[in-house]
Amino acid sequence: MSAPQTDTTPRNRFATGLDRFFSITHRGSTIPREIRGGLVSFVTMAYIVILNPLILGGFSQDQAPQDVLGGWLQNAQVAAATGLVAGLMTIAMGLIANLPFGIAAGLGINSFLAVSVVHQVTWAEAMGLVVINGVVIVILALTGIRTMIFTAVPPQLKAAITVGIGLFIAFIGLVDSGFVRTTKNASPPLQLGEDGSVSALPTIVFLIGLVIIGTLMARKVKGALLIGIVATTIVAIILQAIFKVPTSVDSPTGWNLNAPGLPNALFAVPDLSLVGHADVFGAFTRIGPIAASMLVFTLVFTNFFDAMGTMTGLAKAAGVANPDGTFPRLKSALVVEGAGAIAGGGASVSSNTVFIDSAAGIGEGARTGMASVVTGLLFLASMFLTPLTQVVPLEVAAAGLVVVGALMVAQVKDIDWTDFGAALPAFLTIVIMPLTYSIANGIGAGFISWVLIKLLSGRGRQVSWLLYVVAAGFLLYFARGPLEALLGVG
Repeated sequence: MSAPQTDTTPRNRFATGLDRFFSITHRGSTIPREIRGGLVSFVTMAYIVILNPLILGGFSQDQAPQDVLGGWLQNAQVAAATGLVAGLMTIAMGLIANLPFGIAAGLGINSFLAVSVVHQVTWAEAMGLVVINGVVIVILALTGIRTMIFTAVPPQLKAAITVGIGLFIAFIGLVDSGFVRTTKNASPPLQLGEDGSVSALPTIVFLIGLVIIGTLMARKVKGALLIGIVATTIVAIILQAIFKVPTSVDSPTGWNLNAPGLPNALFAVPDLSLVGHADVFGAFTRIGPIAASMLVFTLVFTNFFDAMGTMTGLAKAAGVANPDGTFPRLKSALVVEGAGAIAGGGASVSSNTVFIDSAAGIGEGARTGMASVVTGLLFLASMFLTPLTQVVPLEVAAAGLVVVGALMVAQVKDIDWTDFGAALPAFLTIVIMPLTYSIANGIGAGFISWVLIKLLSGRGRQVSWLLYVVAAGFLLYFARGPLEALLGVG
């Protein structure tokens, strides 16, 4: 009887090598699914290549946020460096941590720099503070302190963090699409569409996308998110060609960020002039060590707990989390994420952190770092193909985020709602994230209330000492405004 034949073609050996390296089969995935997941993550994250330059830079000095000396960052330079750092760090996350987590410039910190920091220091000095923030986070990760804090969080709070992030993602999608808007009056603060009705074409496109993706998901179609995003983008391009709706963030009827349409060009040469321009210690000289240290404290706290919450939610969504909420290569993931802050500051694009939007790729089936490698390579390509990143409108990506948010909220079943000592902190964690547009705020409220309720109900010994330390840190974080005023900072 002849021996069984083994296919040793180079292609099959390469696929087998990929499978083993990324543990694709072991995690219940396939190479095509990882590729689709990586592509979907990029599509839902690609807006950062457009949005980050709008927040940090501009096309002229008058348009851009100016620092204390009148300096400014050029839009094209920020866009190129944003794609570079996101690409390299997302690939690093895939290869080193083997997790389907995309990394890019964090929206909270870049806005904080543009609004609150650069009126005190130069852009180079502000990015130097981001570098220091990243170094602190990497040290905390390498020493194991960050992992200790991660594992000290009770499982029910970790579940609440996942649910809160799901609501946060969905809320972002609803707001970005124009389906939910702020009102002109103080009460109520939010409303449906414009004056309580949906009439804007971009919002209608969002609803079309929501129905298409939702239907495909309900029918368990493989690649539902990717198919839905592509199909809705085609619909948006056709409708835009007919109705020619302008792009206007301030207009209730305009496209939020970019109008859909075929690009005029495919190729653009990246300008990486901003790489290496950070001034690490300049802020300490310009505004003094106390003021600079308070800024670093704010950056570290925001970066640290936003990332912790995001990774908790993504790991649960990907099905790689252990019962205690930890996941494989946790320490490696925390180090890579901290290195993203260093790289982002060094390239003048703000701290790069794990993106909640990569949950879309996980929803598509991504389970390993191969998806991150795909996403990272597409980010690197985006430096040269900037016009293509503007084809998918933000409203279409928003539909994907709402669907993914619905998937993540399913973790609410892991919270024991009969124990009010756990229910209230979990509830506060969940609702404060979307209502304050901050993952860190939700985590802080959950930690503080968890510690106080346990302590005052006579169960304080059930709480890890680390949680007491972190809760005290969050009290300082929430009171940083009065503390800065007391110290004469700002």
